[in-house]
Amino acid sequence: MSKISRFFKGSGSASSKGRGGPSPQEALARLRETEEMLSKKQEYLETRIERELAVARQHGTKNKRAALQALKRKKRYEKQLNQIDGTLSTIEFQREALENSHTNTEVLKNMGYAAQAMKKVHENMDLNKIDDLMQDITEQQDVAQEISDAISNRATFGDEFDEDELMAELEELEQEELNKGMRDVRLPSVPSTSLPSRPGKMKRAEDEDEMKKLAAWAS
Repeated sequence: MSKISRFFKGSGSASSKGRGGPSPQEALARLRETEEMLSKKQEYLETRIERELAVARQHGTKNKRAALQALKRKKRYEKQLNQIDGTLSTIEFQREALENSHTNTEVLKNMGYAAQAMKKVHENMDLNKIDDLMQDITEQQDVAQEISDAISNRATFGDEFDEDELMAELEELEQEELNKGMRDVRLPSVPSTSLPSRPGKMKRAEDEDEMKKLAAWAS
């Protein structure tokens, strides 16, 4: 039997024997009170130690008896202080162990509640029915996908005509438009009068006439 099992078994038997046992919260509160009381006692003893040490220094060689008595009291206080330190360490360890045990108990209790809740939820669930339901869902998703595909496809109403015949008719219409445009084009008329000679030839003829006149005058 594990330590945890013995612990829970022992706690159950103790609670069944008597209901006057302290709860974990009460025990923890008592331990904290004890820690607080011992901490105050520590502060008191530390103050007394400092005071006795001051008395011993004050008397010194002047009154050795008083100085020795002060040192003896200081030693007793130091011994008590050490004992309190050990007691506090033990109480702290016990308090931490009790806190951990209480935490573990609460965790196990809550986990037990959760397990019972899950069991209650699963009582009304049939695996066969779940499989059938998932199959129905899959089938309905497939049907919905087919409907969406059918709706999204382009409608083909009126597409029963021969496309080659339509293209031939369109080419005929384009040729008619081209022929009509050629008939409407008017070419420019040819002028009846002769075109004037080039300026270079006219000037050369004038120069030749001038030279003839000069030659006749000189002769």
